Parts: sequence; structure tokens; C-alpha cells
Amino acid sequence: MSRTRFVRASKLLASLTLAGVLSTPGAHAADTTPAKSPAAAAQSTLDFEYVEGWAKPPEPMATLGNMHGDIAVSQAGDVYVSVQGGPRPGIQVYSAAGSYLRNVPNFKGRVHGFVIGSDDGGEFILGTDNNGKGIIKTRLDGEIVFQLTPDDFEGKSKTITCVVPAPDGRIFAADGYGNNLIHVLSADGEYQHSFGGPEAPYNFKTVHKLVVDTRFNPPQLLCCDRENRRMIMLSLDGEVLGTIPDMKRPAAVTLMGDYAVVGEIEGRVSVLDKAGNRVLTVGENTHADELATNAIKPEQWRPGTLNAPHGVVVNEDGSLFVAEYNTFGRVLRFDRITEQE
Repeated sequence: MSRTRFVRASKLLASLTLAGVLSTPGAHAADTTPAKSPAAAAQSTLDFEYVEGWAKPPEPMATLGNMHGDIAVSQAGDVYVSVQGGPRPGIQVYSAAGSYLRNVPNFKGRVHGFVIGSDDGGEFILGTDNNGKGIIKTRLDGEIVFQLTPDDFEGKSKTITCVVPAPDGRIFAADGYGNNLIHVLSADGEYQHSFGGPEAPYNFKTVHKLVVDTRFNPPQLLCCDRENRRMIMLSLDGEVLGTIPDMKRPAAVTLMGDYAVVGEIEGRVSVLDKAGNRVLTVGENTHADELATNAIKPEQWRPGTLNAPHGVVVNEDGSLFVAEYNTFGRVLRFDRITEQE
């Protein structure tokens, strides 16, 4: 693997303001003060360097396969990638070094969104199932914990794009390609209720993926409202807390310490602080004809330059993995460097 340091962050200056970045429709009871970590106090800079040639698909495959999915990392550091086409569809597993290890049984079709978490039974995969028509929870070896179909949602589910667990055990599922509702389930998958939709106060237009934002107390939801080109913050009970505008069609989001990392399908990853300020962009592509399309061929890929980010995850070392929307299958790795000044 070769490395190219291609982007450098500006300083996290105290002069960054809330005005024009975070829009709040009403009182916000949650803590929105940026965390005063030692690194921030020292005015650290963030660097990411692109690691070329990270993913090595199994022979004789030249690429991973048609991707319109997600990416996650296990406690062991293995990287799980959902692939909807090619010789090894489902969820492929790679080592931290990028070597193909195996496929996880019982995943088929388009696994549009999934995460890895842990409970009393160990680590699990929680994801969309049957091309978004249901939800599946398995152990890392593929053993099924539960599997839900449209009949389990009282007729309110259409095409689920993302599913995530909360610290209190509840499960939140975004119906981003359907009715733009967010469904709330119990820890064992029992449907409870839904909120959201295209009407006020939500006005969702493809609530594509989301994360339970544990940077705040109490935790809240940070949602990719893709076609409204914004992030929207909600309480776990569905109250609208604020929005972050001027995104490039946000498609995926994960957490990295005090930051939120947003994959934007128009060729960029943005790193946001707790106040919603963009403090860093990674891999930004300025070629309009390469953005938000799955048709870019491998010979057209440019090292460290993104085309259509669709899934993002950060491992415990701070390395960023980006899964793209791409017919051939593309995962990019960027290693984080933190420097004190």
C-alpha cells in the first residue's frame, strides 16, 4: 500500500461561530457546546492521508462488486462491506490490512445500511434486509438473532435504508426510499411507533441514513436528509432540534470522537464539530460529471478523490473508510494524523 497525504485541515479556531451553520427551530435542551478536549485546547490540526490500494478482493475478482450499501468495523478491526452484485454479494469481510477474509452468511440482495454493535450476546450486525423490505440482526458469524418483514411494521414500512441501535436498546430505522418515516423498535425488534415524514416539522426528502449521536447528553439522532441537502438533529422521541444546511446531498454519517463524519454523495466527506461547523473536508471532487454516479470505471478513479460516498466508518485508530456507490465496487481508506501546535 502506498500513502499520499493530500489534504490538510485548517486550525480549529475559537472564532468559528454558530451563525449561518446551525439552525434551531426552537429551544434546544441538549448540550451543544463543543467539547473542550486537550487536543482542541492545544489547537490541533487534523490531517488525513490516503492509503492507496487498500482493499484486495479475492481472486480472480478485479473489484469488490456492485456496491450500493454500507461499511462497518468490528472490535477486532475487521472491515465489513456490503456488496449487492458480483461473484460474492452480501457482506464481505476484510482484515485491517485489506485482505479478503470471508462473506457473512444470511445476507443477500442490497444491504443498503448496516452497523456493528454489541449486546449481552456479543457483537452483532444490524442491517436492512431483502432490498430494504425488512431488517435483520445476526452475530458476526451470520447466526440470525431476528429477521423482520414488512408485516412486522403495521403497514408503515416501505423501503428501509438504515437501521441503528440506541444506548437504551431501542432501534431506529430510516424509511428513506419509502415514506421518509423513522420507525422505532424495541431491542428485540418489536415495532413501537414511527415519526417523521415529508410534512412539517420534519419535511424529510430522502432521510437516507442516520446515527445515534452520543456526543450529546441525552443522545440524539443526526440524520442525513439527502435531497434537502442538510443534516437534521432530532431527539430520540422525534423532536426537531436543529439543522445543518449547505451539505452536498449527505448520504451517510458516523462519529469520530467529538466530530461527526458525513459522506456526501456529491463527492466529498465533511468533518463537523458539535456546533455543526465544517472543520475539514476529505477527498473533495470538483468534477461535476463524476459526482453522485455509480458509473465511474476503475481506470477513471483518481487516488484519494471521491465520486459518490455512500457509507462511512472510522476505526479505533482514527482511520476513515469510505464505501462508494459504484457498479464495480470501491472502498477508500484515509489514515488520520493528529499534530499538536
